[in-house]
Amino acid sequence: MNGYLTESNFLMVEEGFTTRDLLENLLGKLCRESEQQAFFVADLGDVVKKHLRFLKALPRVKPYFPVKCNGSEGVIRLLAELGAGFACANKAELTRVQGIGVPAERIFFSSPCKQVTHIRYAATHGVRLMAFDNEVELSKVARSHPRARMLLGITADSIPSAHPSMAFGTTLKSCRNLLETAKEQAVEVVGISFHLGSRGLEPQAFCQAMATAQQVFDLATELGYHMHLLDIGGGFPGTEDTRAPLEEISAGINSALDLYFPEGRGVEVMARPGRYYVTSAFTLAVSITALEEVPVEQPASDGGCEGRTCPPCGLSLGVPFLGSRASTHPCVCSVFFPQRSCPEQPWHSSSLWGPLGQSQDLIADGLELPQLQVGDWLLFGNMGAYSMPRSPLLWGGPQPRVSCAMSRTAW
Repeated sequence: MNGYLTESNFLMVEEGFTTRDLLENLLGKLCRESEQQAFFVADLGDVVKKHLRFLKALPRVKPYFPVKCNGSEGVIRLLAELGAGFACANKAELTRVQGIGVPAERIFFSSPCKQVTHIRYAATHGVRLMAFDNEVELSKVARSHPRARMLLGITADSIPSAHPSMAFGTTLKSCRNLLETAKEQAVEVVGISFHLGSRGLEPQAFCQAMATAQQVFDLATELGYHMHLLDIGGGFPGTEDTRAPLEEISAGINSALDLYFPEGRGVEVMARPGRYYVTSAFTLAVSITALEEVPVEQPASDGGCEGRTCPPCGLSLGVPFLGSRASTHPCVCSVFFPQRSCPEQPWHSSSLWGPLGQSQDLIADGLELPQLQVGDWLLFGNMGAYSMPRSPLLWGGPQPRVSCAMSRTAW
């Protein structure tokens, strides 16, 4: 043990004690105390299993966890204990990771667009590995962090740059100019970085990106560089209900690595799995704090319309979701009814809204839910990735706490 994670950071449970058991225990206690604040339960044992599975599937690849995906202390401490690196997007994330003792050598300042003050902070605290994909960023680093070790972010030419996951990255045609400019400004470029997001699940797209990376490596060699690091980004699935499991994806990655970057070439490989590590480990519990019945019109028997009040739709003023895109949020996986049994069918078509109740605050629509009451709890599974508000101002309530648990066997 390295001391990043101790038993004081989580609740030790016996094997077979499920997250649902822990949730029900906590909910029972909260209901007795009339507490309605939302909270997460995290199964750290699930993260351990994911880590071991990743190392087995991709033995040449070192994982760097993107802190923006889930910055909870239990996750950060556990992954630090397991030896993972961290991809940080800003000064706050650098501070969080280094605050628990992670050395600078295990940190990648991954944002291709950094504030000068954040670059200087990284320089002061020994964080050298960074990303860039344009001359402006290169100049900022040259002035503020002359000891930086840079990864050039690229995009595969065959992949549309309009794809959200490819918003950053330069084309192959621009690489020579950027590498020459870096040499003129005495900036050390040590490797290539790309991130395909969900497109990484497509073998052809990944192979194209790998081939492009190889061409840039060869170009860099012509210009006198000695590149030795390749970052293949993220996009690994966080749940099992995807079209390609990790083992299938990793088979394609390993084949591409053997083809374009064989082990004898001396290239270290890193990746940034975020959703993969934490999605399935977290369950979110939120209480219903308000309800609203919405009148709807239905066809009458004479062909006209008659007014009717639909069953209650959930308006939860304590649901700490960040975005407004209902399609990106998982549906309710369970309902907890304090001191009463589950209402009988029929269930009703319901909507869930965040704390502000505005049009952009819609969490989910068309959910089939039982007759709810204020004080009932909704449980959402697979909530470990990009689901924690970074500021109470975003949703009007205190930061939901995270209760971490781990089985004795996993520990």
